[in-house]
Parts: sequence; C-alpha cells; structure tokens
Amino acid sequence: MTAGRMAELAVAVVLLAAGVFFYRRRDKSDTYGSQGAVILFVIAAILAIHALGLLNYRPSASEAEMMRGGAQ
Repeated sequence: MTAGRMAELAVAVVLLAAGVFFYRRRDKSDTYGSQGAVILFVIAAILAIHALGLLNYRPSASEAEMMRGGAQ
C-alpha cells in the first residue's frame, strides 16, 4: 500500500469518526437524525473503498489476451 493510499484511508477513518461524533451529538427531538453525519459516512465509505484498491480495473484472462492481440 502506497503512502498516498494510506493517507486516503486515514482520512476515511477520520471522516467516519466525525460522522459518528455528529450522529451521537444530534438533538433527541430530531426523529430523522443528522444528514451531515450520513453524508460523512458515505464519503468515508467511498474513500475507504478507493484507498483499498477495490475500484481498480482488473481485466479477466480473456480480456487481457485480447488486449495483447492474441485473439486474432
């Protein structure tokens, strides 16, 4: 894991913690919860998925062969 990806994962953890803090701090009369906290959860999840490399394109064996020019 590169330093950039580790920093991105650290930011995701910080955003997740901030979302938990904002959600726990919400007003008890508010029945819907904190929209800001939910937005932070979504952003943290996207950052974590990207930092872990789960969005990287990995071609299948047949696609890799076709890119090399072997399927003629």
